[in-house]
Amino acid sequence: MNYEVVCGLETHIELSTKTKIFCSCTTEFGGKPNTHCCPVCIGLPGTLPKLNKAVVEYAVMAGLATHCEINPDAKMDRKNYVYPDLPKAYQISQYDQPLCRHGYVELSNGRKIRLTRIHMEEDAGKLVHERGNTFIDYNRSGVPLIEIVSEPDIRSIDEAIEYVEKLQMIMRYIGISDCRMQEGSLRCDVNISVRPQGSTELSTRTEIKNMNSFSHMTKAMQYEIDRQIDLIESGEKVVQETRRYNEGTGCTEGMRGKEDADDYRYFREPDLVAVRVTDDMVKKTKAKMPEDPQKRLHRFVNDYGLTEGDAQMLIEHRRIADYFEKAANGVKNTRTVVNCITGPIFARIKDESEKDSFNINIPPENLSALVRLFDEGKIRKNQLKSTLEKMLDSGKPASAFLSEKDLAGISAEDLKKLCAQAIHANPNAAKDYLGGKQKAVKALVGAVMKATRGRANPQEAEKILISLIGQ
Repeated sequence: MNYEVVCGLETHIELSTKTKIFCSCTTEFGGKPNTHCCPVCIGLPGTLPKLNKAVVEYAVMAGLATHCEINPDAKMDRKNYVYPDLPKAYQISQYDQPLCRHGYVELSNGRKIRLTRIHMEEDAGKLVHERGNTFIDYNRSGVPLIEIVSEPDIRSIDEAIEYVEKLQMIMRYIGISDCRMQEGSLRCDVNISVRPQGSTELSTRTEIKNMNSFSHMTKAMQYEIDRQIDLIESGEKVVQETRRYNEGTGCTEGMRGKEDADDYRYFREPDLVAVRVTDDMVKKTKAKMPEDPQKRLHRFVNDYGLTEGDAQMLIEHRRIADYFEKAANGVKNTRTVVNCITGPIFARIKDESEKDSFNINIPPENLSALVRLFDEGKIRKNQLKSTLEKMLDSGKPASAFLSEKDLAGISAEDLKKLCAQAIHANPNAAKDYLGGKQKAVKALVGAVMKATRGRANPQEAEKILISLIGQ
């Protein structure tokens, strides 16, 4: 029997506000354990939360970027459960009146993954397991989160990965989160089941908690799909439960029976007022948001003549996309600008966080000026590359490394003399070419380019060399 995967994701994204959701503690990643916390975020008696307005604004931005309806009247609720990383024994979240509802994320195949809701909540602390002991670090406690809950519309592992990648790109692009999975600022709970192909009934699902890498997510989903199919074909039942992925064994393992919402005993948070989002606030938030990344991708393809792959690389990080547009201004061949960014510049960037900040010491106007010299034929490809490397090393413009002689080019008469000298100095290469070895002329072109320090036109040099060898 053939089976179909049915999957929905709950994606937790830490927001890049400067302070926590209910207090003024820093949200900066790292720091010594329990140094980024205060009486409010460790839940001491008598403390009162105060909602960070920026969290509401960021959550509205997330909703608008994913085509959600913004709820004008939302509220905060208490979600009650006992766990060591939750000092109050409840989490302040949203239940029946979330901030955003009924959005979608469109995949490359045209399918739209519907979003049930986006709601705000506080993060819990972190448990650290060492040498048989468990330690609690409350630095993360109270860091603002949005939880994006999808409908069970995902039908494959590839779709699940693409959906999370799209969310990651969108949230980075609008500037509300760095979405660094390795730091825990994007984590997924995967709800997954299988059913006979063609069936419309939803089967019993399991939930895989806290997926924080695409590699682990892929392996965990594949294992769980195979496990559920094996159970069904053996005549056993899939039990609804929460599971974890063990990267050491490559298996998912049962943690606990799946709780229903009633088990959390949700009730309205009595220490916080309702959240009112006005039409004016939504309009102002829309006005501050950047161009939709998918629209920008299509514009890069249509207006700049880029391939979709190149455009995708550029728009993944908003600062890179902005840099490209400034550098491409007035340039004939925008592909050259792309090659400069994705080649020498990217080679000096270590990771995604550096791409996100994109702090390079060459203003886009200086890169544009360098590429225009190439467009005008004043410098060759090798000069373009070597000059760009020097610019990256020093932060100086191209004019600091290219003299008038470099930009003057080589006259036709001088080029012919240099070609004749190259043939005289390399008689074996000329003989090999006459003997039918077509590639032998490349050695002679190389000699000419070396003599001119790359200023000659290699195509013109090759034509002259072939003409002189044939005389």
